This record gives sequence, C-alpha cells and structure tokens, in this order.
Amino acid sequence: MDDRDGYFGEPIAATYDDSTDSEFSRETIEKTAGFLAARSGGGRALELGVGTGRIALPLSRRGVPVHGIDLSRAMTARMRAKPGGDRVEVTIGDFATTRVGGGFSLAYLVFNTIMNLTTQDAQVECFRSVASQLDPGGRFVVEVAVPDLRRLPPGQDAVPFRVSGNGWAYDRYDPATQAMSSNYLTVTDDGRGRRRSIPFRYVWPAELDLMARLAGLRLSERWEGWGEEPFTGESTRHVSVWEKPAG
Repeated sequence: MDDRDGYFGEPIAATYDDSTDSEFSRETIEKTAGFLAARSGGGRALELGVGTGRIALPLSRRGVPVHGIDLSRAMTARMRAKPGGDRVEVTIGDFATTRVGGGFSLAYLVFNTIMNLTTQDAQVECFRSVASQLDPGGRFVVEVAVPDLRRLPPGQDAVPFRVSGNGWAYDRYDPATQAMSSNYLTVTDDGRGRRRSIPFRYVWPAELDLMARLAGLRLSERWEGWGEEPFTGESTRHVSVWEKPAG
C-alpha cells in the first residue's frame, strides 16, 4: 500500500465496488444522487472523500458538475477508469483542510466518511473548510451513522456486525474519547488469518449541529435516509443538511 493513500490503497480500491452492502445497490445510489441533485441549486458540487465515484458519477450524469477531494490515489484512479470519470475534477488531499476554491452550491459527505476524521478538531475544521467554499445559500449534506452504544453492555467495548464461515467483523468503541475502529478478520483458504483495522471517530447529531454553527451554517433538514424518512430516536443513521445563510 502506498502510505499516501492512507487506509484505502490499491488492495482496498481493487474490490471496493464489489461490496454487497445496501449502500452500493443501484436503488440506493440513484436515490442518493437524486437527493443531492435536488439540493444542488443548479450549481457545482464538492464531494469530500470522492473515492471510486460511486456517487459523483451518477450525480454528474444528472447534470451537476462535481469536484472531488480524496487522499487515495488508488481509489480515484478507479473512478478515472469508469465511463464519465474524466468529467469529475479531483484534488488529492485531506478533505478536512484541502480547499479548492469557492463557487459551490453543494458539498457532501456520504457513508460515514466524516468519521474518517479521527479527531474533533479535524471534524470542526472540515465544517469550516466547507463553509468557506460554499456560495451563500449553499448546502452541506452529511450521511452518517448514529453511534450504536446502546448495544454495549457494561464492560464490553466491541459490537460484531458480520459473522461468516471465513471471517468476522466488529466495531470497537471508546466512550471516553469517541474513538472507534472497524476490524476485519479473514481466514484464507490455506488457514491463515488476516486482520485489517480502520480507525474512526464517532460523532453525535447534536455535536455535528454545533460544528455547523461554529462554521456559520444552520440545520435545515434531517432525515433517516435518502428517501426522506422521518428521523426518530430509533434511527440508526441520519442524512443532515446545513445551509449557509444567503445574507
């Protein structure tokens, strides 16, 4: 793995789009692109963590010019190889601090990507960076999970989320620091084990609202998902929209 790619080098990029997670289904992708296009205001969009173009490409096909920021050259190379990949501009860098200039009516982060920023300071700086690049009236959309701490009994810090005959996957939480990690254990055909761990920082909806306020943005919408289902106390994720005042 090229260290410049962080945790998403070529071994991950090569199979990233093969995921069977519902986020990668055609229905979810089109619903996501439709939600974002409806809030683009006819302007340009900035995707933070553009990756292999799972959302950027269908959004671009809807007539929304997209500029992406990503740390992984391997992931963005996969996007470039796809039909229409050359129409998405890409800047390689840390999306918490990388600025590509203003003129965006929409910025967005999908599929828990805000948690790839593993400190509160980095998450706050991300909101500030986005706000500085949004036009007045522009919107910042974030899709992220609600922390699943209710599944942790006293003394336990891990929650499994996938178990199969040749592998296990689990999340580990530290409630004192909001640090977490997703861990994957895979047993190969020769009986050897392989472990991969990706660090995150989980974040609460109210905490994100405060970060937005510090950046001069205000909450305008919050839904459970891209289909605009109501957000409730039982929701396991949310799609939130903050707006930059027009004045």
